[in-house]
Amino acid sequence: MSEEPMDRIAAALERIAPAPLAAPDFDVATAFVWHTEPDRLEPVEKVSRVDLSLLIGVDRARDTLLQNTRQFAAGLPANNALMWGARGMGKSSLVKAIHADVAATHEALRIVELQREDLPSVGRLLNLLRGASQRFILFCDDLSFGHDDAHYKSLKAVLDGGIEGRPENVVLYATSNRRHLMPRDMIENERGSAINPAEAVEEKVSLSDRFGLWLGFHPCDQDQYLAMIRGYCDAHGVQIDDDTLRAEAIEWQATRGARSGRVAWQYFVDLAGRKGVTLR
Repeated sequence: MSEEPMDRIAAALERIAPAPLAAPDFDVATAFVWHTEPDRLEPVEKVSRVDLSLLIGVDRARDTLLQNTRQFAAGLPANNALMWGARGMGKSSLVKAIHADVAATHEALRIVELQREDLPSVGRLLNLLRGASQRFILFCDDLSFGHDDAHYKSLKAVLDGGIEGRPENVVLYATSNRRHLMPRDMIENERGSAINPAEAVEEKVSLSDRFGLWLGFHPCDQDQYLAMIRGYCDAHGVQIDDDTLRAEAIEWQATRGARSGRVAWQYFVDLAGRKGVTLR
């Protein structure tokens, strides 16, 4: 093939190839959401979160993650963190609350939310964050993997970083209901049917081992549940006596068959509405 046709092909490919995504202005917000098709980082004007002081029953996880985040924001070594355990016990709320608390004294700290289904694009996202003057908590909520799910391979780009390594200014915080990021029955099924059971699930199970911090969240007891609601009431100026709150809150939990921080918040939202209090 002559040089001229080759030049035309190269020029055509260059025209149809998408231009490299320019890094956004990270000073316009402290929080961003990563989207694909097309790739973009959209700033979040107002993050949905509660104050750190209102998260009850998660003291150990709070203190550990807070210290880790302060280290990271100060440019010191810090670990990726996996928060796992009971539903509705404040795993994602803790990440957002700690970001707000630390960002108040470390202006360069940012949080970027990455959806699980967008994990294959994480390499492109890291290229945007790498080298920026800000420091980024990459937040992936409700992370888990099932049968024939290859998304976990993309996650290794954040945890291990390949040849380039994880960007020094990025740390990953993920939440999951599963300690090993995959269903227990899937682990047992693959072990039972594999020629080499020890190797059948090692790659996926070992993924959680790549998180330096494992923070467990467990169901709250009744006193903690009631304390959560009282904290919300005091913070938002909702007036209710202790006996009435206790009776209503216990009935509310009974109708849902569960007791958690999420259930406590749902009762409080109903209470605030009945009391005519607007939540901001």
